[in-house]
Amino acid sequence: MLYYLFEFLESEYQFPGATLFQFITFRAAMAIILSLLISTIYGKRIIRFLSRKQMGESIRELGLDGQSEKAGTPTMGGVIIILATLVPVLLFAKLDNIYVILLIVTTLWMGVIGFTDDYLKIKKKNKEGLAGKFKVIGQVGLGIIVGCTMYFHEDITIKEEKVKSEVEQVIIEVEETSDFNPAIKSTKTTIPFFKNNEFDYSSLITWINPDLAKYAWLIFIPIVIFIVTAVSNGANLTDGIDGLAAGSSAIMVLTLALFAWVSGNIIFSDYLNVMYIPNSGEMTIYIAAFAGALVGFLWYNTYPAQVFMGDTGSLTIGGIIAVIAIAIRKEFLIPIICGIFFVETLSVMIQVSWFKYTKKKHGEGRRIFLMSPLHHHYQKKGIHESKIVSRFWIVGIVLAIIAVITLKVR
Repeated sequence: MLYYLFEFLESEYQFPGATLFQFITFRAAMAIILSLLISTIYGKRIIRFLSRKQMGESIRELGLDGQSEKAGTPTMGGVIIILATLVPVLLFAKLDNIYVILLIVTTLWMGVIGFTDDYLKIKKKNKEGLAGKFKVIGQVGLGIIVGCTMYFHEDITIKEEKVKSEVEQVIIEVEETSDFNPAIKSTKTTIPFFKNNEFDYSSLITWINPDLAKYAWLIFIPIVIFIVTAVSNGANLTDGIDGLAAGSSAIMVLTLALFAWVSGNIIFSDYLNVMYIPNSGEMTIYIAAFAGALVGFLWYNTYPAQVFMGDTGSLTIGGIIAVIAIAIRKEFLIPIICGIFFVETLSVMIQVSWFKYTKKKHGEGRRIFLMSPLHHHYQKKGIHESKIVSRFWIVGIVLAIIAVITLKVR
């Protein structure tokens, strides 16, 4: 809203300083500061409200140290993250930008699913919360919305570099957009560490017949559904000890902010030879607000936690991260950027699969980990949860650095 106000003041009255709002970096900085203030100042009030409403977490007995002390800690703290994200976005972002709209829809959609799950667990005393099939239906529904929007919406395009002759290469172009062809609809994405790192989803069916390219959505949309579901569930599994999910997610989204800014900047995308995605730079404001909200929430969520995010937060976090990665065509980087989510999910899959296999074969289920997800395995080994979280954060930072390196290492 402020963006449009200052745009009007600058154009009509030459208002001093109004041009600052034209810069993504300035608005992103304002967004992260405001989200930090909202999540830290108003976060305390929301925690008190949740406590008064007896929104306390009921803890399952898993035999972990310090587990009983967490009983009664307010949950549904994901509301703090959602509010601290949306308020700065509404103030500083271009609200007619399709990528911003898509992220707002994602936040509200996943927030409602998570809130419903938490509400059923706490108020209705239903330990299972929202039935798993309804969660999956919600995640699939979001995947369909995101996939259809990415594929069919006319404002979601890419620009490809022109193939120049030797003569053209020595000519200094006047227009900065002259190095690119006009914007086109495309199902192309990028693959890390490869020189010719573009991959077109349509190629999965056009090898049969080139005319099948118009049916590429049959491939693209299911892939989007899988990514959204996988990442949101990964974030949900990671939210098991104080500060782990929020801190790891903050590292991930700050990394994605860099990719979004570069992909949406015609000069830097040209210099780094990455896919130029018109209008995607506006997501930087959203991501900055989201990162600030996560860090502010972490103020109350680090050990010993004063509030838990619940599914309201974890499902929302995963959904947002997945949609950002898809929007900037970096979904193949998810196993690296979201490596913590990936390993946590993998540990559960391995544990469950091995247990079922050994039970069928030997009549008794056996385990690879002392407990899954992976962070509980280390808890069972006697490592304090704050040390586990710190080490996971360090791993997350290393993975973020590796992801950033892919901008040039191919």
